[in-house]
Order: sequence, then structure tokens, then C-alpha cells
Amino acid sequence: MIQNKFNLNLIKALKYICAVILLQTLYFKFTAHPDSVLIFTKMGMEPYGRIGLGIMELAASLLLLLPPTTVYGSLLTLGLMSGAIASHLFVLGIEINDDGGKLFLLALITWSCSAVISYIYRNQLIQVIKSKLL
Repeated sequence: MIQNKFNLNLIKALKYICAVILLQTLYFKFTAHPDSVLIFTKMGMEPYGRIGLGIMELAASLLLLLPPTTVYGSLLTLGLMSGAIASHLFVLGIEINDDGGKLFLLALITWSCSAVISYIYRNQLIQVIKSKLL
């Protein structure tokens, strides 16, 4: 990873975008907002999936924001958002409750930001994988 000012600012911006999106959805998940309950009911995951995924999104946010664990947060976020995108494409539809596709768009933005973070940290990921295999 190239340690220059632009790269560091880019990583910081991407981390904050991901974390803010993930954290703002927690209110809806943890308060059993009717829209959140509807989504997880359609997926057959209410209430345990809603609460469990909320906890995982909270963990991903914290991992993203802490510099030593950013790469792990980005990977967890990639996995969570891949599931969210697949849920929209195959179960829920792009638009939910006349939201104009806002939730789907937020999932795409979060996935994209975490993918860029993971790419930037690819060398660190390769080193971790190699150290675990040897």
C-alpha cells in the first residue's frame, strides 16, 4: 500500500462513508422499525436475522474505524453487503416500500467503498493469508 496523503485521505473517507451508512441503519434494526421488520419478515429472518445482522454491522463499523482492523472490517462489510444486494435482487426487489431504491443504492455504495478499501489493503491481506497457511 502506498502511504501518501491522498491514499490516506481516500481510505479515511471510504471508511467513514461505510461506517456512517452501516451505523445509521442500526436504529431501524434495533428498534424494530416497521420497514426493517417487513424486510426481514419477507426474508424469513425476523427477528433473529434482523438483530444478528445488526450486531454484525456494528462490529464491521467498529473494525473499519480502528486502523489495525480496517482490512477485516472491509471484508466483513463486503460479505454483509453482498448478502444485502443479493437479497434485493432475488427476494425483496430493488424498491422497498416506495423508497425509490434508496436501500439498494446504499448497499451498493457501501459494497463499493469496502471493495476499494480491501483492494488498497490487498498486500496486507495476502501477508495474513500466507502467515496462516505456513
